[in-house]
Amino acid sequence: MSIIYLFLLLLKFNSLSSHAAAASVFDTFVDCLTKNSIPQSEISKIVYTPNNLSFNSILQAYIRNGRFFNSSTTSKPVIIVTPTVESQVAGVVVCTKQLNLQLKIRSGGHDYEGISYISDVPFIMLDMFNLRSISIDTNGKTAWVQAGAILGEVYYNIWRKSPVLGYPAGVCPTVGVGGHVSGGGYGNMLRKFGLTVDNLLDARLVDVNGRILDRKAMGEDLFWAIKGGGGASFGVILAFQIQLVTLPQTVTYFRVERFIQDTTTTDAVVQWQNVASKIDNDLYIRLLIQPITVKSKSKGAKSSKSIRATFVALFLGDSTRLMSLISKQFPLLGLKKQDCVEMSWIDSVLQWANFDNTTKPEALLNRKGDPLTHLKRKSDYVQTPIPKKELESIFAKMISLGKAGMVFNPYGGRMGEIAEGETPFPHRAGILFKIQYSMNWHEEGLTAEKEYLSQIRDLYSFMTPYVSKNPRQAYLNYRDLDIGINDQVSQHSLEKGRVYGTKYFNKNFDRLVKVKTMVDPQNFFRNEQSIPTQTKQRKIM
Repeated sequence: MSIIYLFLLLLKFNSLSSHAAAASVFDTFVDCLTKNSIPQSEISKIVYTPNNLSFNSILQAYIRNGRFFNSSTTSKPVIIVTPTVESQVAGVVVCTKQLNLQLKIRSGGHDYEGISYISDVPFIMLDMFNLRSISIDTNGKTAWVQAGAILGEVYYNIWRKSPVLGYPAGVCPTVGVGGHVSGGGYGNMLRKFGLTVDNLLDARLVDVNGRILDRKAMGEDLFWAIKGGGGASFGVILAFQIQLVTLPQTVTYFRVERFIQDTTTTDAVVQWQNVASKIDNDLYIRLLIQPITVKSKSKGAKSSKSIRATFVALFLGDSTRLMSLISKQFPLLGLKKQDCVEMSWIDSVLQWANFDNTTKPEALLNRKGDPLTHLKRKSDYVQTPIPKKELESIFAKMISLGKAGMVFNPYGGRMGEIAEGETPFPHRAGILFKIQYSMNWHEEGLTAEKEYLSQIRDLYSFMTPYVSKNPRQAYLNYRDLDIGINDQVSQHSLEKGRVYGTKYFNKNFDRLVKVKTMVDPQNFFRNEQSIPTQTKQRKIM
């Protein structure tokens, strides 16, 4: 018998064994669901294996990062479940636990590191996109929103009920509610109303025992933990009850671009640092810093590199009052009345999502999102203004790197009025602004990925002297596996969890660990950066 024949026979045997094992897992899982009162007629509509023709399309539908799309190196779930009612979620938790598999929970797919749909161990993916009902109570100014809804659907449904009610959450309309809210959540009204979780009233989740709990049943400790500590560490978020906010009928938007060739641009960035967190709480001015290539207007001349500073603002009021504020407190911006566009709040949502000014609110219902790109994000917090000379060195560094950008998001206002321990999200008083480091690329392959990841990591390292220290803080919803990974199974998981946990949660990390140990002592709900328990973990394959 030839060596080649033996090799082919071994491959065939391994393939058959793999298929047999997968079939066994599927049969056991379905049998368990049936015993947990889920009819076979429902199971056939919500449970998918890799052999199902719809498996790949469902998996890929909510992958928002091209690094993890259709790659031979990216792991796939053993089973995907797309529940349509809450009781099915409870059954999935119980049965995944019985199979001793990992459970990954996806509500929108915007997790920057893809950990809601990839893993290095066998796992079942629970995709919540069918659970997206939204119920608005305009009299009480509240709403119940299921975890699989996207922010655009929330905004649209609020607008349909009232033109003067809104919700302070993210500016990207395709972000899923479950992850966004449980990770803290913020948007362009945080200086007026605080974080998304600062406007949270109640929640429904499935715990590790398959029980469906509301705020009263889960208790205040667990409710506190899911208000910014990441829901996937503690259970499956089913829905949130949110507090809506009252807005003026007219808001004002502007977007102003400046370039460092203009000698006042760097001075304007310096002034922004001193003003943006202290100005009227109705005003939020985001600042984008991006390296660009400037084409020469002279024939035959070479293009040059530059930095573009883009100031994007939402003001909860009219342009006359806005101009008065800017002229007195931020004159170096050089804002003109014609830069300001008055509109309704729902139209400002569309503007911030980069739709043109003729777009109708129905566009917010599109769940597909932007064209897929490869991306990496990181985050930092700045507590003291960066001097002009250092800003100039930062700009020079960005030009030399080529593509890595930064987004500055101002704090102050309501953010400074809420205590660090009020929610797990600790980044409150004393923060001037948050930095999001941004890198997008379209090229395929490991060589391109290595180059672009190196750029953003190099910029992050260069920024070390200018950002928070001990710990160097980070934002959970800008998930970044560079700052620490938990192996999820060993006795050292608490030690490893503390590395990234203190960056995300600072002093609140220890309380999160206590809650986790209380509600999920065997660490069933786990991922690469989940909250660990205080107890020694059993090994889970």
